[in-house]
Amino acid sequence: MDGIAELRAKYLEEIGAASGADALEAVRLAALGKKGEISLKMRELGRMTPEERQVAGPALNALKDEIDAALRARKAALEDAALDERLKAEWLDVTLPGRPRPHGTIHPVSQVTEEMAAIFADMGFAVAEGPQIETDWYNFDALNIAPEHPARQEHDTFFLHRDAGDNRPPHVLRTHTSPVQIRAMQDQGAPIRVIAPGRVYRMDMDLTHTPMFHQIEGLAIDRDITMANLKWVLEEFFSAFFGQRVKTRFRASHFPFTEPSAEVDIQCSWVGGQLKVGEGDGWMEVLGSGMVHPHVLRAGGIDPDEWQGFAFGMGIDRMAMLKYGIPDLRAFFESDLRWLRHYGFGALEAPTLHAG
Repeated sequence: MDGIAELRAKYLEEIGAASGADALEAVRLAALGKKGEISLKMRELGRMTPEERQVAGPALNALKDEIDAALRARKAALEDAALDERLKAEWLDVTLPGRPRPHGTIHPVSQVTEEMAAIFADMGFAVAEGPQIETDWYNFDALNIAPEHPARQEHDTFFLHRDAGDNRPPHVLRTHTSPVQIRAMQDQGAPIRVIAPGRVYRMDMDLTHTPMFHQIEGLAIDRDITMANLKWVLEEFFSAFFGQRVKTRFRASHFPFTEPSAEVDIQCSWVGGQLKVGEGDGWMEVLGSGMVHPHVLRAGGIDPDEWQGFAFGMGIDRMAMLKYGIPDLRAFFESDLRWLRHYGFGALEAPTLHAG
């Protein structure tokens, strides 16, 4: 077939002269496209005699392969050249400081929970946990809460729905972490010394209350435990938590699950509208406490004629408000990034016995 040598020389020259991807693509189409010269030559094979095809076919295939290889090589060379030009124009000074990246913070509730757990752990208390959806028995009956108690009404407690005809007592979102005390007594028996931090739920919402909040409760049972032991534990806790000696005041009260019962106040003062804990002649109520009621001990599988102990409970969120000067409880759960950055804690700020 005539013209193969001329086609080879023509397109190799054009390929070598192509200065960019667009020019190279134009050469490819002119040579190997559907209407390219080499493609048209390939179509002529069908009109040739067998003897002519035996000569022209291999020659055209070899030409097609050579041009295709040349196109690929030139394309790679052009891409390398373009990359070199980019690298000359774009450069990075690796000695410059890195771009600042925002860091998340630890929520005050998480931080204060860890601080409180560390303090009580130093006094020999283990951490106990339980489910947030509780049975009516664990949340009320086992804690000596009578059927007519206001806490068992729908205006105070979140009750889970029961189908029509299902007369079983409904499950509830636990209203306190006291059910964990029952479960811990059943699992471990006496003697026992545990704290139970966690989420609890009540139908309430204002500056100092939210429908979901956090409590921590403590339980200690042994043969000779008295209210004096309770007072020592709480005073040691408050002093470690606030970083200074804090006086307490016990006031007689009533809770179904303790007898005798007491509300506990801590020493404080208001100076220029600012609350200061551990000084002054004022008092602030912070928790409820008392000696565990015999009925509660029996519900936990412990003989009240042989064992006795104390229990107490306080709000983790409220303790965080007091320690870190946070004015509104609702802000704890609004996910405001500005609030979280302001009141949040760094990941390396590990809680200590005197974290501040």
